[in-house]
Amino acid sequence: MATTKIDRAQVADTALRLLNELGLDGLTLRAIAKELDVKAPALYWHFKNKQDLVDEMATVMYRRMTADGVPGADSDSWQEGVRAFNRALRAMLLSYRDGAKVYGGARFTGTDHAESMEVYLGVMLDAGFAFRDAVRAAMTTYHYTMGFVEEEQGTGPRPGERGPGIDVAERAELLAAYPLAAAAGMEMFEGFDERFEEGLGVVVAGIEAVYSSRG
Repeated sequence: MATTKIDRAQVADTALRLLNELGLDGLTLRAIAKELDVKAPALYWHFKNKQDLVDEMATVMYRRMTADGVPGADSDSWQEGVRAFNRALRAMLLSYRDGAKVYGGARFTGTDHAESMEVYLGVMLDAGFAFRDAVRAAMTTYHYTMGFVEEEQGTGPRPGERGPGIDVAERAELLAAYPLAAAAGMEMFEGFDERFEEGLGVVVAGIEAVYSSRG
């Protein structure tokens, strides 16, 4: 009987394809093995456990995001570079179901991510930031984007879809005794693109105000 041969790249690619269908919680090594037409133990030649696979999935996600270069590397200012990179990060995360859950906390399996970090920090240092402040600025914007997308995907986990979890009108009716909290729903659960851009602008302005003069 012929044996199907697989490699790490095939497994990770298949896992990312199944992610949109099954979500991170439903993505099992057994399901991936079935899709690849192999027995589940065959996957353990390449990944010792699910977290090991998730780390590789996150690495592949990053590689795809930077396939044409580091987003924002050619921007005219550090501010626009930061915005461009975080826009690209959000778009990449949203293109996968549970993208933020997969990407957040993963340990990259290569050194590819160091390229964007090197570029980012170099731009910030050239702009006059102290090294410590440049690193903290990078992490602040990254955490903003990751947190925003995780909440965003909580309302509609599948790419391009809105989930049934948040009905703004129903929420307002439920919270009628708390008019300010009720009215806040329109700002909290609508207009994600606009809110992301506005929030990112606030973060960038804060970085400029707090750090740029200290370099």
